[in-house]
Amino acid sequence: MKKHPFRLTPYQVQWLLIVGFLTVGYALYLRYLAIELSTVGLACDAGLQSMLCKTRLLMTYLFRNSVFGIAAVVIAVLHVIRPSIVLLTAGLVAAGFGIVLYNIGLSGIAIGLLILGFARPAPATA
Repeated sequence: MKKHPFRLTPYQVQWLLIVGFLTVGYALYLRYLAIELSTVGLACDAGLQSMLCKTRLLMTYLFRNSVFGIAAVVIAVLHVIRPSIVLLTAGLVAAGFGIVLYNIGLSGIAIGLLILGFARPAPATA
């Protein structure tokens, strides 16, 4: 019995494109208009309690502790072991945030592992 490699349907590719563009777009918005913008930083440090300031605080905590990169690598390893669209989507989201928000090393490794998941056989459906 020949095992076929993990392949995506056209609808799954479209889904991943949409999720990838939205993830990277939101991460770019957070990086350049919330985290690095000095006026927002000064307002948040002065005590402004807005949703943007809370999101800025959360994201800076997460990228300082390499949460995006570590999560992307863990999800990518799981995807290599057993490829699925759910793990691929989650890995793409984590790696997209990691690449834009300063976790480049680990997120780059995760992207490589996500690509390697296409060389694995698809899970058996019984």
